[in-house]
Amino acid sequence: MHRFRPSLLFHHRCLHNLQNAGPLCSQLKSRSVIRFSGPDTIKFLQGLLSNDVRRFGEPPREGNSPIPTPNVASVVVPPMYAALLTPQGRFLYDFFLYRPPRPEEKLDRTGSGPGSGSGESVEILADVDGSILDELLATLKKYRLRSKVDIENVAEDFLCWQRYGGNLPGKTPAVEEPEAGSVGWGSGVDGSSKSASHGSDVGCQWFKDPRLDSLGFRGIFPSGTTPPLVESDKETDEENYLMWRLEKGVAEGSTEIPKGDAIPLEYNFAGLNAISFDKGCYVGQELIARTHHRGVIRKRLLPLKFLDNNGKEVEGKVSPGSEVINTVSSKKLGSVTTALGFRGMGVLRLDDAFEDTLAIHGQEDIKVRAIRPDWWPAEWFQDQQRTAMA
Repeated sequence: MHRFRPSLLFHHRCLHNLQNAGPLCSQLKSRSVIRFSGPDTIKFLQGLLSNDVRRFGEPPREGNSPIPTPNVASVVVPPMYAALLTPQGRFLYDFFLYRPPRPEEKLDRTGSGPGSGSGESVEILADVDGSILDELLATLKKYRLRSKVDIENVAEDFLCWQRYGGNLPGKTPAVEEPEAGSVGWGSGVDGSSKSASHGSDVGCQWFKDPRLDSLGFRGIFPSGTTPPLVESDKETDEENYLMWRLEKGVAEGSTEIPKGDAIPLEYNFAGLNAISFDKGCYVGQELIARTHHRGVIRKRLLPLKFLDNNGKEVEGKVSPGSEVINTVSSKKLGSVTTALGFRGMGVLRLDDAFEDTLAIHGQEDIKVRAIRPDWWPAEWFQDQQRTAMA
């Protein structure tokens, strides 16, 4: 299998290649999969998570179906991004939630009609941070109490994948690239999907990343199979996906989003479609609602570049936790949360974040340039201006 050379993962040319070489695919070895099942699954998750999980209990919407493919649902429920918070409204864990198609929603082996179903209770697969998997399972089971929901570690059965890059089509793979739907019993269009189409009754497929279209496509696929559209010369290490996210200022997982400390709105969860403000009560909801309705977020997660005094990129000299200061006022603006090569992310005060006088505290020869993400809603820039004038 051809991969980028590790030395290129940390180089400016690597990011340039990502902008122009895509689409690329990465198996997300940092993520694991858990499964929720049972009659109380929706009710259980609805009372815990920041997003409105009731959508998974509703009939699939028309208009988002892949091409007709055996063992793939004729209509599908898009995935959802959500978070579990502390009672004080601080971040704990993030979830990419998928509702696998029910048997009665799939085409049969002839591809001519739905399969037979038994009307079973809903099942949800969750793509979660693998580094805290045991802790997460213990936390979920603590909240379960008498709810009729089973919570299983199925990390051995499924893998998480991301498809991304500068040349990735904007439409869903099933529309722009019909072979993306070719998983199931049928032979499909794309030969690379055959390993995913034999011996599995799951019917997995690619979906638009529920956070941002520019992040590409995401999916959970059975272990031991190659997802459709994964070409051997386009599969690359997960660090390239991290670099892709760093450019856009999107953190992921409890390593990049400090567990028990991060405020979700400062990490832009509202703009990443992770929060429903009208779903009702869930753990930590009070702080989120109060901060949202107050209207102004004074700090936000931003993409960062690390430069020397001549404006050249500085490689590998900044670590997470480094403080960012304004060298004129000596005021602390925030800290670096993630760093890779000359790029990083940090939560900074917006009033001074975009000045050209930022540096790393104790390493003032390393300059910091904060970047305005192009996906930010217009009102966030207005918030920045109001914060600067306050």
